[in-house]
Amino acid sequence: MVVEIVSVGTELLMGSILNTNAQHIARRLAHMGLDAYYQTVVGDNPERLRAALDIAYTRADCVITTGGLGPTKDDLTKEMLISYFGCTPVEDPEALRRLEERAARRGTPLSTSMRKQATVPSGAIVLQNDNGTAPDVIIERDDRACIMLPGPPKEMKPMFDTACDVFLRGKSNKVFVTVNLKLYTMAEKGLSVGESPVADRLGKLVDGENPTAATYAKEDGVLVRVTASAPTPDEARVLLAPVVAAAREAIGEEYIKYTEED
Repeated sequence: MVVEIVSVGTELLMGSILNTNAQHIARRLAHMGLDAYYQTVVGDNPERLRAALDIAYTRADCVITTGGLGPTKDDLTKEMLISYFGCTPVEDPEALRRLEERAARRGTPLSTSMRKQATVPSGAIVLQNDNGTAPDVIIERDDRACIMLPGPPKEMKPMFDTACDVFLRGKSNKVFVTVNLKLYTMAEKGLSVGESPVADRLGKLVDGENPTAATYAKEDGVLVRVTASAPTPDEARVLLAPVVAAAREAIGEEYIKYTEED
């Protein structure tokens, strides 16, 4: 399965907040062996969100959206996706009950804007949100799927974990395992360990397809990442072992600060 992440929120486009949700989702997808080739950020605009979805579904089987499920007028993701998939909007009884109980605890009536969070697409999988008010919604229609997640990270992360267990797990016949080689900086060792010299030392290792080897220039030194895919983690580690050993030899042990599996 190919998955695309669509992050919804004008605050992301304006740079007001960091998109840590996409980072978390991308890492989890990789660990599950699910391919994700593109990420999109779109503002709170239904026409532009629809256009982003049109493009996403030309190259992905499943789209994961974050944001736009709340009670305000600019929270329009769910309404737009109900229309996009041609679903009928219905109220989820459990989501409504939770909203009513929350309002009762606060001693206030349930407002229309808050109640709209209980509206879901007909036939969807609804996963209740134990850390907020907007439930997670999963739609699957005509070989296309969409997982709608709330925007606040404290809500999104546990909801995504639940969605993985309910829907995504088992959608891939492979897993990815990565070994990171963290190198010393020049200041620490006085060695020439910039990204370009390291890539030159790795030579043809960076041309491999499985495992792959790549260099990344970080503020605290170069990172060499070696990744393998296989049906099981143990099989991936078998593929990794000779390439990691070759990378260590090519770089030189004196340049390597530590090694860790990601």
